[in-house]
Amino acid sequence: MTSSSEPAKQAPKRSQPNSLGSETSPYLLQHAFNPVDWFPWGDAALSQAKQHDKPIFLSIGYSACHWCHVMEHESFENSDIAAAMNDIFVCIKVDREERPDLDQIYMSAVQMMTGRGGWPMSVFLTPDLRPFFGGTYWPPTSRMGMPGFRDILKGVADAWKNRRDDVLRSADELTSEVVRAASESLPRSGLSLATLRGAMGQFLQRVDWQQGGFGGAPKFPHPMDLRVLLRCWRRFGDQEALDAVRLTLDKMASGGLYDQLGGGFHRYSTDAQWLAPHFEKMLYDNALLVPVYLEAFQATGNANDARVVRETLDYVLREMTQPQGGFYSTQDADSEGEEGKFFVWTEDEVLALLGPEDGRLFCDAYDVTPLGNWEGHNILNRPNVGQVFNLPVQAGQVENLPHDRLARCRAKLFDARSQRIAPGRDDKVLVSWNGLMIAAMSQAAAILGEPRYAEAASAAADFILANMRDADGRLLHSFKDGQARFNAYLDDYACLIDGLVDLYQATFEPRWLGIALDLAEQMLSRFEDPRGGFFYTSIDHEQLVARVKDTQDNATPSGNGMAAYALVRLGTLTGRPQLLGRGYATLEAMSGQLDKFAMASGQSLLALDFVVGSTHEIVVVESVEATAEAALRELHQRFWPNKVVARRPGQMADNDLPASLRELLSGKQSSAGELTTFVCERGSCQSPLVGLDAWREFLAVREALDNERLLQN
Repeated sequence: MTSSSEPAKQAPKRSQPNSLGSETSPYLLQHAFNPVDWFPWGDAALSQAKQHDKPIFLSIGYSACHWCHVMEHESFENSDIAAAMNDIFVCIKVDREERPDLDQIYMSAVQMMTGRGGWPMSVFLTPDLRPFFGGTYWPPTSRMGMPGFRDILKGVADAWKNRRDDVLRSADELTSEVVRAASESLPRSGLSLATLRGAMGQFLQRVDWQQGGFGGAPKFPHPMDLRVLLRCWRRFGDQEALDAVRLTLDKMASGGLYDQLGGGFHRYSTDAQWLAPHFEKMLYDNALLVPVYLEAFQATGNANDARVVRETLDYVLREMTQPQGGFYSTQDADSEGEEGKFFVWTEDEVLALLGPEDGRLFCDAYDVTPLGNWEGHNILNRPNVGQVFNLPVQAGQVENLPHDRLARCRAKLFDARSQRIAPGRDDKVLVSWNGLMIAAMSQAAAILGEPRYAEAASAAADFILANMRDADGRLLHSFKDGQARFNAYLDDYACLIDGLVDLYQATFEPRWLGIALDLAEQMLSRFEDPRGGFFYTSIDHEQLVARVKDTQDNATPSGNGMAAYALVRLGTLTGRPQLLGRGYATLEAMSGQLDKFAMASGQSLLALDFVVGSTHEIVVVESVEATAEAALRELHQRFWPNKVVARRPGQMADNDLPASLRELLSGKQSSAGELTTFVCERGSCQSPLVGLDAWREFLAVREALDNERLLQN
């Protein structure tokens, strides 16, 4: 298991913490007793750099980052290195999950300097915050072609003292490039079906047709891109698009990327086969992968997709949900100082726990061998599961079916694993990531008929709204230890709005839409760029060296892509054409990027697929609750992505309708006291469908027409 072999001259523990001791971020607190005189980002550190004419060493990472822990152990706990850092620099430590605005700016600088990025990110700044040198992880001394951190510190110090003009010139040039990149956009092009077809072609060119996913190692899940391919399959009838999604989802779920015992996905795979992950678990990865598996379940009926969703969300409810309802951020890759130690097994451990008969069955199914499949240990994965499940079973021995036996084996191993020292957990609550999980939980509640997921989504939304807003009702980004901090960013607003749209469609509680409309108004007034799209930071945010417009997806959806998606869906559901228009204008501002760089634009392409239509508003006017529930179950079993769904009590008068839904629901009444369903497109409705049988017939005819079109293509 990966760990550092570099000896470090350990400094004695501080008796008192450095300036990070009063922070709430688990990542910053991990460094509070380093011999480095770390500061958090803020006036105290920045004024000291200016007052003493010292360059700044800025280190950005996050609590679940394995190589962040390695660099801390090798360098930041080393007394000699710490002394040099303290003497020459003002040292600032930043949690990228708390300050993604800083991370975006200085990651852009590092990528320009080195051609690559990652964490820990290490950047040297002038006292006025202009970057002039940087990189990612550096070992303490030179090795394997990497420069040593000791030598870098000496070199930067020498340059600052003896070649200051060169340093400042470099800082000017690099900062100018960062500012240019922050505001740069490609020439606009038209938005049409051709954009989606072109994006599909770009995705399919990158597919690994042996192992699934896109490209080679390291391999990331790309959930937004997979959702786009599902829509392209349905829209254009391209079987390759569906095949690519099916292959990728199956390979990920059977690989080591997926936690075969506890559910949930690790961050990414270090190899092309999805076997060996970086073992941290991020809330956002799991929130983004759930909708892909749900939509694949709707599209193909594969029960394994529903299983993966349930296991993933049950993991989140079990291990990543605070008592007050918010969702925690991350779980570490490391435990007991070793990456992956909590998750891996030896053959002897498995056989001792399960016995020879069940143990051998499990080892054959989950690739457990004496030598191991990763660094002498075994990462559980399922390359041979089909062979195991096809073992003959004698009559009368139903209880011994291999899948039942394996389920019991997994439960035993999970219980045993639960006694191990678990990885650390970053228990701060972030609005943006919670918005993603609220959407995932809400969609699962509707599609799988699991009310407990809607209850969890509602609890998280209530927690945010009660605890993560300032006195003026504006969102705050992060909550930890009873304290909400930091101005919210664009993706906080966009992801929460989108999550509330899904939460309404799972619960049909109108209050969620009223809150979403209020948040949308805040987002438009505080983040919108009059030239199109949105800035990542609000108009009243701290002034930094650049104001970024976040348009490209990374591990999470771009702020602009999510804003467009949230606005067009909210505008459609609430009958607000102005919101539709702002969402479409955002896509127009990014249209050149959508054409040329589809792999960076998945979330925006989801929004584009929605607006080019046909997009439907479906209103279920209930007669009795059970009939309405049956109608919704029928709807949710089908892959129909470009729709919004509303529900109206049959006896409610138009004057009593909530303001957020009045435009959509007015005039839509139950016919003859029966369930009545309205299917509308841009406000123009077909004849009402009266009764459950009429609704079922409509869905069946629509599905038959779609299938016929797919066969023709």
